[in-house]
Amino acid sequence: MGLFNKIKTLFKGTDDSLETDKIKESSSENSEKTSSREDVKVYEKGLTKSREGFVSKLATLTSKYQKISDDYFDELEEILIMADIGVNTVMEFIDRLRDRVKKEHIEDSNLLKEMIVDELFIIYVNDEVLSSKIHYNEDGPTVILFVGVNGVGKTTTIGKLAWKLKEEGKKVLLVGADTFRAGAVSQLREWSEKVGVSFFGKEEGSDPASVVYDGLVQAKEESYDVVLVDTAGRLQNKVNLMKELEKINKVIDGFLPGGASETLLVIDATTGQNGISQAKAFKEITNITGIVLTKLDGTAKGGIVLAIKENVGLPVKYIGLGERKEDLQVFDIEKYIYGLFKDFM
Repeated sequence: MGLFNKIKTLFKGTDDSLETDKIKESSSENSEKTSSREDVKVYEKGLTKSREGFVSKLATLTSKYQKISDDYFDELEEILIMADIGVNTVMEFIDRLRDRVKKEHIEDSNLLKEMIVDELFIIYVNDEVLSSKIHYNEDGPTVILFVGVNGVGKTTTIGKLAWKLKEEGKKVLLVGADTFRAGAVSQLREWSEKVGVSFFGKEEGSDPASVVYDGLVQAKEESYDVVLVDTAGRLQNKVNLMKELEKINKVIDGFLPGGASETLLVIDATTGQNGISQAKAFKEITNITGIVLTKLDGTAKGGIVLAIKENVGLPVKYIGLGERKEDLQVFDIEKYIYGLFKDFM
């Protein structure tokens, strides 16, 4: 049994019920021991646009070419590139697929379906363990920094994650250190009120590092479990942004051994390859530990998840699959593969 059929078996019954189900842990550490059918449903619904675009083209290709040929591979290559997987990744993928077809003497294109899914999964895993889990600080509050250009949904993501962590029983403080973007501080305060967590901020134009310092003082005094820090996204002035992030990290290092537990880069999935460029640029100026991919439900090019891994070498920790606060999901490669290809096999 190939990978996709194993995953399909794992999530069997998701169309029939939303009640909680135990799902066994698989080879990827990205899978959690306990999941819910409702979470799988969020993946299915959120990836509908990609499934109807990219995956439907794969199905049409199989119908068009019952026999595997060079023309088949040429069109497959084009479909994958258009799905934002990335040119270099696609070229390597096609070469591997050609080799397997040759070695296994495959002629029927229908037999390639499962192989395509397997190979795309391998692109992400690639013998590495990329954990989507947040690293929590056992000695003092866990500090998570958020970076990303304006307009990607950074502040909204922080609000949604705050709700998720609160539901897990954690005491959460939001810190508004994006002090130079008009309305950013008030927007984060509104999210704190909406999801029922605490907020610390100062007036617009305040020094971001001083905001973080005073926020951490409050976090320690009032025993907060997690501090989520919103930061500026002025990527057009990388030198100033780098200095600002360095000051913020220096403040956190002074409070906590090891400093911030995570620095998460928020990327808008609908921007495609521009999002990859942002990831590379931010990686140059600060220590990014993971990616939050927003608005994945709004693009037919769901392959950007694979492109991020291949081009930047960072794990996707969370994905946004809708407008509701519940639609921010911990990234799980198996649920992603299932949600993307459930109508293909």
